[in-house]
Amino acid sequence: MPLVLASFVCGLIFSAGLLISGMTQTGKVLGFLDIFGAWDATLAFVMAGAVAISSIGFALAKRRGTPILAAQSLWPTRRDIDAHLVVGAALFGVGWGLVGLCPGPALVNLVGLSLPVIVFVAAMAAGMLGFEAWDKRKLSGVSTEQTTVATVDG
Repeated sequence: MPLVLASFVCGLIFSAGLLISGMTQTGKVLGFLDIFGAWDATLAFVMAGAVAISSIGFALAKRRGTPILAAQSLWPTRRDIDAHLVVGAALFGVGWGLVGLCPGPALVNLVGLSLPVIVFVAAMAAGMLGFEAWDKRKLSGVSTEQTTVATVDG
């Protein structure tokens, strides 16, 4: 229960930060991304502030070693760049540039029950679930091929 409560409070704080900073306003985000037009640089300060605060939090968490609400820390270990990362980042950037929303602000904007936001979140969820199903199917096909090859060779 403490983990659920902490997650809820963190979500509330994150949502408040998105609202206060203007990250939920699609026009403001598109103005930030329009670097060759009427560029609105205010979100750069928001991002710089977020990176600074996150850096302090990560440094404190690493120094602590053991997390407060979990048995162990789950730090990312992969350092490579694969096709999933590149394609996912490209899709994220294209989606963000087209409509000015990324997943966090879109979820926060669901509170307004706006049809375009609902369609965006539904499309985002469908894409995530579709990729998950495709990736699982692909992985199960690979393991079947490997088993078949191992059987034929062995």
